[in-house]
Amino acid sequence: MWQGKSFKDLLSDKKVLRIAVIIGLCAIILLALSSVIRPEPDNTALTQAYAEKTEQRLLDIVSRISGVGEAEIFLTMDNAGESVYVKNSDKKTLSIEPRVRGVVVVCEGGDDPVVASHVLEAVTKALAISTDKVCITK
Repeated sequence: MWQGKSFKDLLSDKKVLRIAVIIGLCAIILLALSSVIRPEPDNTALTQAYAEKTEQRLLDIVSRISGVGEAEIFLTMDNAGESVYVKNSDKKTLSIEPRVRGVVVVCEGGDDPVVASHVLEAVTKALAISTDKVCITK
């Protein structure tokens, strides 16, 4: 069908030109879609599990402080964590845990300044966060 025809002759053939235009448009559409639709990994479940585990461990520590009484802890996370490629290492990736944005501690002894001070110190040291990210109340 196309043997013996020059490139100029092929471009003048309407059927070939239509096929080329359709293929070109499909390529453009696929490129546009690939830049718009990028599946992001859903780390929500992993972040939630990390937060719950951290809350429980923190509750175990805080509950042992004298004067705290019944307590509940709530964490908010700053990001969902990530996996980073590691160069020149046996491990291919390194998992970076989510960062804690804030902590709320509700406990029976939360209105006692001494107890609140001990709880604040325990939480900030355990999570390596600043004191302005922690709220302690009764």
